[in-house]
Amino acid sequence: MNRPAPRTTRRTPRRSARRPRLLAAAASAAALGLTLSACAGSAGSSGGDEGGGEGYEYGASQEEIDAAIADLEPVTIKYQIPATSQNSPQEPLGSVFKETVEERSGGKITVELAWNQSIATYEDLHDALADGRVDMAFTLPSYDPAQFPAFNALNELLGGDPSSPMLGELLINTVAADVSWQTPEILEEYEAIDVTPLVPVMASGNYYSICTEPAPELEDWQGLQVRVGSPAASDMVEHVGGSPVSIAGVEAYEALQRGTIDCSLAVLSDVVQGGFFEVAPSLGYPTTTSFPRVSGAILTGTTVEQLPLAYQQIIFDSFDGYYQGGMEATIGSKVDAISQAKETGVAIDEASEDLQEQIKSFADGRRQEIAESGIIGEDILDRLDASREKWTTKIEELGYSEDGGLEDFDEWYDPETDYRPVAQELLKETMLEHRPS
Repeated sequence: MNRPAPRTTRRTPRRSARRPRLLAAAASAAALGLTLSACAGSAGSSGGDEGGGEGYEYGASQEEIDAAIADLEPVTIKYQIPATSQNSPQEPLGSVFKETVEERSGGKITVELAWNQSIATYEDLHDALADGRVDMAFTLPSYDPAQFPAFNALNELLGGDPSSPMLGELLINTVAADVSWQTPEILEEYEAIDVTPLVPVMASGNYYSICTEPAPELEDWQGLQVRVGSPAASDMVEHVGGSPVSIAGVEAYEALQRGTIDCSLAVLSDVVQGGFFEVAPSLGYPTTTSFPRVSGAILTGTTVEQLPLAYQQIIFDSFDGYYQGGMEATIGSKVDAISQAKETGVAIDEASEDLQEQIKSFADGRRQEIAESGIIGEDILDRLDASREKWTTKIEELGYSEDGGLEDFDEWYDPETDYRPVAQELLKETMLEHRPS
């Protein structure tokens, strides 16, 4: 996944910091090859403390945290994110987490952001985490369904839900994290390759159809050449009468420009970053269902488990920093996309009822197949339903609401929305049993 296009606003993290976990198997510090700063060790250089030392209780005051890390040496961790630069719409995915960890650690943990695939490609990234070239990263297990069958089963189950520009994204990302943390088959896939989830399944954003000509009707999709990014999306396009095309995201702009493809299924942050509207001035979106997603994960490598316990806990407890930045990147980038669409005369069309019915029928059929396979438990549909119901209620109780739709998102969405309360509830309800101790 790539991500260009400027984003100039940055928000200072609010409230206390809480975030998903990171650990991993141990590796020799000599083999890590991480860059050392003048007075700070890398993630694998913790003064010989390697995963030991005194920690602190969850919910401790800043004074108690300061006392727990008082005698620890500074460290630096490298975090590779999909944003192409600090001007990318996806930049908050890394920067808010960075700010949260550095503030909570009093500057003793430095988070160094690596842009896009600057250290390791997605194909090599899990190995890079395991061998210490990268300490933490956004990865795409959905690109390798053979190695991550349980991950991909849940990824496919996330398609088909009703979608809305804010609440729909907030709900599905919370449900994905909630259910994945409680699915042993997914966690075992990470354990097998010596990496540890910060977010086992990150639903990322809704996918939209970006086409050279409007295609809101089912008949418009007959024979349509559509770029897809997952096996599920490929099957869905075929189901509605289109012809799926598998090409790299970096090639999508040129393929649309040359007419090699008619459409691309993409998240809006990629659309803005890639300038897709210049060559494909038509945005289509479903509401009663959703296109298949290409989920990611936030993982840590072997070096993080070698950190002193209190440092590991700071990283874990800073989950709300990650979540805030993730929602800013996923939801907030839609302001840029809709504003850009309006400024350039892009058509914004809701998919017709017939088209949405076919998208939903595909999702329902695939869900039944996965449930019957038992790959992540025969009760997975019940667990998903229970999680959706639970978090729909909690999100409503926390006061989140929508005041419009996608077509006027730029007019009613508040870019200062604080998503940390949802993250803190998720951490307490689901994640604490995984906290380093």
